[in-house]
Amino acid sequence: MSAIGIVLSTVLLVFQLLLVARVVADWIGVLAGGPEPAWRSGLRRVTHATTEPVLAPVRRVLRPVRIGSVCLDLALPAVLLVVILLRQLALGL
Repeated sequence: MSAIGIVLSTVLLVFQLLLVARVVADWIGVLAGGPEPAWRSGLRRVTHATTEPVLAPVRRVLRPVRIGSVCLDLALPAVLLVVILLRQLALGL
């Protein structure tokens, strides 16, 4: 395993954790209701600012799917899957 593979894998791992943190923060907001505490709004601001530049172009290609009154965003699972696959490739370098 080369140094480039380790660095690339680490960067992808951090991005993967930010994607998971974004999902958790969004679901906490949906399930908790009421006013949003400062820590949660800070977490959402950081996760959205770092992941949205990658998710927005994917979201333009993979449109959200509407099922009745629910709208499923397929961009995040698709990006998460690609990040996981790229990490595996980076570890092989």
